[in-house]
Formats: sequence, C-alpha cells, structure tokens
Amino acid sequence: MPFGTDSRYLIEAVGLGKVYQRGNEKVVALRNVSLSVESGEFAVIIGPSGSGKSTLLHILGGIDRPSTGELHATGVDLVAASDATLTRFRRDNIGFVFQFYNLLPSFNALDNVILPLLAKGMGWKASRARGEAILEQVGLDHRQKHTPGQLSGGEQQRVAIARAMVLEPCFILADEPTGDLDSASANSIIALMMDLNKRLGVTFIVATHNLNLLKVASRSYELVDGRLKTAPTG
Repeated sequence: MPFGTDSRYLIEAVGLGKVYQRGNEKVVALRNVSLSVESGEFAVIIGPSGSGKSTLLHILGGIDRPSTGELHATGVDLVAASDATLTRFRRDNIGFVFQFYNLLPSFNALDNVILPLLAKGMGWKASRARGEAILEQVGLDHRQKHTPGQLSGGEQQRVAIARAMVLEPCFILADEPTGDLDSASANSIIALMMDLNKRLGVTFIVATHNLNLLKVASRSYELVDGRLKTAPTG
C-alpha cells in the first residue's frame, strides 16, 4: 500500500527531520521521527523542554515544513503542499491549543470563541449560537460574558479549547495545555479533554511534560533530543 493511503490513519509521518539554520550553526530539532494517529484517538507526546515537541506539532499542523521525511494528514501531503494548500489545511482541519491561551484580553469568552467562525464568513447570529453551544460543552456557559482577566487560568484554557473546537476540526493539537496551571486546574483540563475525546470523539494530539497524561492516552510517544520512541500508556 502506498504511503499516505491507509485510511486507518488520520496522520502518518515517516522519517521526519527538521534542521534550523542559526547564523553559521545548524540546529537539529527532529531526527527521523515516525508516528501515526487514528481518528478519535487521544495521542500524547511527552518530553522535556527543548526536546522538539513544539516543532513536531507545528509540522503536524502545517505551520512549519519538515526538512526531510514524509507526512500525510487528513489525506493531504503536507510536504508537497503549496503555501495556499497549507493555509486551507490549517483553517479547515486543525484546532490549536497553546500553553498561554492566546485569548484577546478585551474580548469576552464568547467573542474569543466565535472569532474563527466570523473570520470564515459565518453570520453573527449563527456564530453566537454555535459559540454558546461549545462553551456549554466545556462547562463555561455561565461565564461567556467574562473577559480573560476575569477568568482563572483553567477557565481561560477551557475558552481556548472551545475556540479550537468551534470549527469542528479533524484534530486538535495541544502544546503544553496544562503547563501554566496549578495541579488542580491541570487535572481539570485533562479530565475535560478526555471527556471531549470520549463523548464527542474529538481527536487530540497533546505535547506535554505532564506524565499524568500518559495514564489516559490511547497512544503515546516520548521525544528526547529530537528522537521519538513509543512510550507506555496507563
């Protein structure tokens, strides 16, 4: 079977490498990375800071390109794709969640969530209805009029997850989603992501140094110094 045609996999990567040029120095961020993720999985990539986790997520999400290797996601060849194709791929297929939320401080929770819908051309009334429904799914229907400064860190991350979900992406890439939270809030966010995965079938790919996520992963990897290996789950 030709690479990238196995319908079991939402994402297939083989031999990914990434080298950055910094002045006269070459920095190797990824070394011969191969992985696969099926639709509906909760995949976890653990590793220390600087191991290449963010670089890998950026490549899987079409933000960056690998220096070497092959990569298909949702049937798209992300190595051969044009810049315009990558832009459409990100818009139509990916939801992103970051460590520091990236919410607009002057917008309330609902407005932050519906921005992607408005940017895609959905009407105001339909966008609000969709945003309200998603905020209810993450347990924040009672906080939709609050700005980020009026929300706790855990609540802000819930808004960020709702924003990532609002366009119904094929998968969500979460980069250290619990990294800026205390342990109680972190556990609450893990429980939320697992609930969305189990109840709604949302596919998550989470890069983290939080080992608690291995307990709930359906597929897990460990990334150290740019090299990826399978990690135990449970």
